Amino acid sequence: MKETKNISRSRAQESSAAIEKMYITMRHLFNRGFYKPMGISGDTLREALLALRPEIYGNIAEEKVELNGLLYVIERLPMGIEECRFINLTSDEGYSRSHFKAIVPPKRRRNCYRIDEEQMNVEITRGRSDIYDILTHLTFIFIESHKIRNRVLLDDAGEVSRDWMKLEQAVSQTKKLSLIDKEKAISHAANILGRTFEDVLNIYDAFGSEAAPDRFLQIIFWLGKLAIEEIVSNKKRTITFSPILRERLGHHIHGEIWATNIKEVLKEKGLLDRPIHVISANMHSVMNSIFATTVLKTQFKDKSDFFIYEELSKSGAHEVRNKVEEVALKHGMISLPDTSGTNIDVQIFDTSKVDWAKSSFPSAKFGDKEPVLIVMDYAFGEQAYETIDELLKPFKKDILLNVESVSIMGKAGILEGGKGDIMIPNAHINEGTADNYFFENELTADMFEGNDIAVFAGAMVTVLGTSLQNRDLLKFFHESTWGVIGLEMEGSYYQKAIQSASKIRKSVPHDIKVRYAYYASDNPLETGSTLASGGLGTTGVKPTYLITIKILEQIFNVK
Repeated sequence: MKETKNISRSRAQESSAAIEKMYITMRHLFNRGFYKPMGISGDTLREALLALRPEIYGNIAEEKVELNGLLYVIERLPMGIEECRFINLTSDEGYSRSHFKAIVPPKRRRNCYRIDEEQMNVEITRGRSDIYDILTHLTFIFIESHKIRNRVLLDDAGEVSRDWMKLEQAVSQTKKLSLIDKEKAISHAANILGRTFEDVLNIYDAFGSEAAPDRFLQIIFWLGKLAIEEIVSNKKRTITFSPILRERLGHHIHGEIWATNIKEVLKEKGLLDRPIHVISANMHSVMNSIFATTVLKTQFKDKSDFFIYEELSKSGAHEVRNKVEEVALKHGMISLPDTSGTNIDVQIFDTSKVDWAKSSFPSAKFGDKEPVLIVMDYAFGEQAYETIDELLKPFKKDILLNVESVSIMGKAGILEGGKGDIMIPNAHINEGTADNYFFENELTADMFEGNDIAVFAGAMVTVLGTSLQNRDLLKFFHESTWGVIGLEMEGSYYQKAIQSASKIRKSVPHDIKVRYAYYASDNPLETGSTLASGGLGTTGVKPTYLITIKILEQIFNVK
């Protein structure tokens, strides 16, 4: 009789199972309508996140509080959310017409409204990925809050440590702390967090702003305070999903409004019968690639194009940016700021109005009809399917669009190489499922050689969220025969929409061309190079423009 082997799971398999469990749990909690993150209903989500131990959350499974991960999350949540016991996820339900002031997190485009001292409403208009994103972030900060509680609560009656009392005194000050008081408070906070004085000092200012320089202490205090109240007074924090959100989600409501707006403008300007090229990028690189060099050549004499693009990308460069935009608007660019709730702005370029001799592409060649470019800002996760699916549908059910190409330029995590490198995919693999999408990419790695930027070609994995990545699973994807070169959040959703529109629904040409290229914003396999380690700075400028120019050269038939 054969002996049964003791089969144990690898860390990559455990991680994959944890991601699947989180995905299913979040959908279940959404259907249920509410849950208590630190109660029994939140158990599965917490356990799965602790089993996964994502790279971005560093020390989540240890006793000490994770500071870089906390900063990453706080920048993506509305100011004041740490003080709220009730977090209500809603659809766009008319709060913009009320006296409530919209709070927009610095690193996520979502409108949030502080209803009262205890409640924060967060508008979800970008699909399920937005819900996965916010729920994982909230689960993380609630886990961290209970680490604080464990260190300061001395007994069940509510007696707290001296460090906690001193922190409370510092937080109750209404004016900015003096250097001495600040350092005293940091000393007490370091003890509470299980970190060194230096650890806290190094990150302290990153949490602050001009209006709230000591916000770090506020965040730590309120996280701890609500966690203590959960244990001592049984006042559990609660996350609810509004009935309207549950009814609307998944029905492409915002995507349909967004796409119809674009088609109405095309009709109004007489552009519906022209060849159309869709480009998903940011709101400056296409405009600047066409117009900036000629507009600014006198201002930046003898400077390279990339030097000009770097100048335009600096935070205080409003004046030069406005100059370029002014010229673009006079020569065929139409600006469509978003009003649909998708948070995706759009620019339409009518190339028949561009004076090509005075552009960066003087040898642009077109057939009988000059093309129209639709440049859309980045989508967020599953929202990519909703928006492209709606955009590629016929206008008024019977006017087919002649979409000749869809080009996607995005930011992604790289698994070999570093920040600012370029990835050219030939397939997208959906994490947590067996779905995979192979395609013929019009861009190749050879096109980018010789620019002092490393280029990698291969498959890429589309992940559920930036905060769910862990080293073991990524190493498996990279080192196994999948040969994955990077990870991003939208690729497979774009491809799913393009394939169904061109191959099944026949609403766009069967031979539609696709272009995908990504530049690396982080390397989640390298400690210190994850997204929590900070932004790209100017490192991202060259790859962004290099990719944009290669896409435009193909559309404009520049050899």
